[in-house]
Amino acid sequence: MRNENTQIQEQLQQQKLGQTFSQQQLLQSSLIELPVAQLVDRINTEMNDNPALESESPYDDNDAAEEVDYNNDDADVQDDFEAATEREERQSALDEALSGLGRDDEELPVYQSGSSYSEDREEMVYGETESFYDQLKTQVGEMDLTPKQRDIMEYLIGSLDDDGLLRKDLSIVSDELAIYHNIDATDKEIEHVLLMLQAFDPAGIGARSLQECLLLQIERRDPSKLRDLMERVVNNYFEAFTRKHWDKIQADLGLNDTQAEALFHELRKLNPRPGASLGETVGRSMQQITPDFIVDTQDDGTITFTLNNGEVPELKVSQSFVDSMKEYQQNKDHLSRQTKEALLYIKKKVDAAQGFIEAVKVRRHTLSITMRAIIQLQRQFFLDGDEASLRPMILKDVAEKAGIDISTVSRVSNSKYAQTRWGTFPLRHFFSDGYVTESGEELSTRQIKAALRDLVDAEDKRKPLSDDQLKDQLAEKGFPIARRTVAKYREQLGIPIARLRK
Repeated sequence: MRNENTQIQEQLQQQKLGQTFSQQQLLQSSLIELPVAQLVDRINTEMNDNPALESESPYDDNDAAEEVDYNNDDADVQDDFEAATEREERQSALDEALSGLGRDDEELPVYQSGSSYSEDREEMVYGETESFYDQLKTQVGEMDLTPKQRDIMEYLIGSLDDDGLLRKDLSIVSDELAIYHNIDATDKEIEHVLLMLQAFDPAGIGARSLQECLLLQIERRDPSKLRDLMERVVNNYFEAFTRKHWDKIQADLGLNDTQAEALFHELRKLNPRPGASLGETVGRSMQQITPDFIVDTQDDGTITFTLNNGEVPELKVSQSFVDSMKEYQQNKDHLSRQTKEALLYIKKKVDAAQGFIEAVKVRRHTLSITMRAIIQLQRQFFLDGDEASLRPMILKDVAEKAGIDISTVSRVSNSKYAQTRWGTFPLRHFFSDGYVTESGEELSTRQIKAALRDLVDAEDKRKPLSDDQLKDQLAEKGFPIARRTVAKYREQLGIPIARLRK
């Protein structure tokens, strides 16, 4: 009987340990995904919820933490008045909690300093601090989506180009979701979510072509004869519209000069680049992005980087809780029931604080090894800043280089930025698909597109190059791709066909 009880206890302990480990992993994953600005909010929330977690001293803005330096060298820093006041408040909260442990759970005090966190959130102003992607994700939060739909939606938003359009086929999105995120989604499921994305502001976001982008904007207008005419033009006369053949459109629609002018005036108001317009509406916000990494390229070719900790504080376990634990443990043979409950409460809070501190350390380490791998794989770009130097690189490449899971690389790369000598870039900027030539050579699609744009920029506008001529000149530059691939990349770059470039 005793052996059976022992086995049962061991099984329960193992299950508990496994559950705790999973919860810790979940916490680490959630922190890894946060950019530095949101991490500060998350830490403040955790300190409000857990009186055993304290901040020791904020990092100096000009003294970012080293890649793997988790030690605090300022342990003896002198406490100012605010720090002392905070300790007194936490000690008071601890005393109140211990004295109230005999009451029901719903009567236990809530630990927050000042107004509640929810009130703080409602008072926050996001207008000048949100990026293009942040504003779209804010709209995602207002929708009733299943977890799977939310994952698909966030991936679609991350796949939009700078114009706010989706240039990928849905079948490609389906493959990427399966490979990189272990999400099995059909083209139909993805299209259903895409249609919801296309209802976001500004109108035209998420369109798969310029024509669809314009139609989405027209559909937002109130029903009228003018709206019907605009739809007819974009649906039935799109080529003539892009070539500005106004006379032909006017004649085919049977409009007089006044009607035609009113129609063309409204058509000119349509925005072919809704993503760019959203970037303009956030004003200075795009320049106020807080980079998570600061990459420094020296003239001698040395590349170093640091993590930007911003206002992230150094965390520690409250000494009041540590002392209380020691006191109770020294007298554990003579504890009353209420005192034992108090000890369990203190231990729970201390364990949670230690777990959170460890998760922050894991975040720093994971971000460091991921950025180190990106720099190693894209070293030439960090040296010269030339987009053509970006080699083909996918999540799997970074994961193998850093020795971590693909899903972890995806979390690190989401919504984070790197400040470099050549500008500040989202991490996803450094990822590029590859193109394999007939000889087996792998080229970066970004390299090819950069070379294609250079050729078009340098061409004689009186005699613009055809796709066949572009194909031949790209081959001479070391990019042997097919004519249909040239046409595909040209369209993705928003470059019109040769006769329209005169």
